[in-house]
Amino acid sequence: MTRILLVFFTFLTLFSCSKEEQIPEKTVTKLDFSNSEFYLSLPKQKSFFQKIDKPGSSVSGDLMVVNPAETFQTMDGFGLALTGGSAQVIYRLEPAKRSALLQELFGPNGISVLRVGVGATDLDSAVFSYEDEPGSFSLAKSKPDLIPLLKEILAVNPALKIMASPWSAPIWMKNNYSSKGGYLMEKYYVAYAEYLAKYIQGMAKEGIPIWSLTPQNEPLNPGNNPSMYMSAEMQGNFIIKALGPVFEKQNIQTKIIIYDHNCDHPEYAIELLNVPEVRKYVNGSAFHLYDGEITALSKVKAAHPDKDVYFTEQWTGAKGDFASEFMWHLKNIVLGSVNNHAKAVIEWNLATDPSYGPHTQGGCSECLGALTIGGQEITRNQSYYIIMQATKFVPPGSIRIGIAPPLGVPAAAFKRPDGKLVILILNQGAKKNITLENMNLSLAADSFLTIVL
Repeated sequence: MTRILLVFFTFLTLFSCSKEEQIPEKTVTKLDFSNSEFYLSLPKQKSFFQKIDKPGSSVSGDLMVVNPAETFQTMDGFGLALTGGSAQVIYRLEPAKRSALLQELFGPNGISVLRVGVGATDLDSAVFSYEDEPGSFSLAKSKPDLIPLLKEILAVNPALKIMASPWSAPIWMKNNYSSKGGYLMEKYYVAYAEYLAKYIQGMAKEGIPIWSLTPQNEPLNPGNNPSMYMSAEMQGNFIIKALGPVFEKQNIQTKIIIYDHNCDHPEYAIELLNVPEVRKYVNGSAFHLYDGEITALSKVKAAHPDKDVYFTEQWTGAKGDFASEFMWHLKNIVLGSVNNHAKAVIEWNLATDPSYGPHTQGGCSECLGALTIGGQEITRNQSYYIIMQATKFVPPGSIRIGIAPPLGVPAAAFKRPDGKLVILILNQGAKKNITLENMNLSLAADSFLTIVL
């Protein structure tokens, strides 16, 4: 009986301690709303970043909790792609108008990451490389517009990070001797690595630092013009045998970022990073979302937590609905990418003419630029507002922090370098109420709300 009583009292003691010792109360920093600012975007009305009074409500809603003590990636920023074609149409603007546009795009609270092609992309007026014949390397074909425009942009924002991506190797290095498809022959691995090194060094001489490089844009899509197939095994061998050693020998500090294609094949990046000889040269991996799920970024991050992930391309189409695309991209690309650890979020082309050009023969004929530039007229399209919605409030150096939003209300939160917190909240559908800590908020129908506090 004594033994039974001892066991019984021991059980009672453990049970009475369990609430305090096994489930301690979680300490969360209280938010200070005393000087908070609210900015509302309503895409159906084409009203963006409008400062409003607190959208308070007398009715409570589902709880949203922000935890500044829980920290994730530090942001490199948000941006677009400056293809040769987009540089061409922007550079035709009158100098005063072009200067004002670049200040708007790249000045304070503007674009902080820019993606460019190494040679032609499919949104250039013609296919070319910087070495169309062996031993003839030259940046001359980008000197009429892309290079001088980049210099003007860097004068506005010297801290801009530039990512470079080749759409194809020079055709004489490929098995099919064509700008479309084919693959890089192994006997030219070192020659191609040296070509990429010459590009980085040549741009540096022009005063244009290349922050990062992907070895191949969309390596599993050989159907574009230009394009080049590069399997994971091929990319790994190229990095091990040529690109990594050449960069190391020439002391090139540009980050190497692998994959640069859709979220439906996260194993491409994971398998490459599993190889020690590859991973020692590689900073991280990049993704698009024409196929797959944005959660692929988290799968790669979980497999290799010491390697960064980036989102590097998503188009808006000529036939797309403005409001629908604005909301979809904010949910999946902006909020989706950052909540799956992306350090940078880059949409597709910065500018096109009214006919969605220039583009190569066989290139994208329905890619809508963030800007449409016809003569001296500038129209701001979906991608402009998608990227500006983020970069106006979340500058480089911001740290993503913990947030637990209600089901069906996508959101993200950041601590900025100035110490302020930013909360981004998307409401798809009817007006609804939420409670953020002890503050009741009313979310307008089909809206995007930004809170700065």
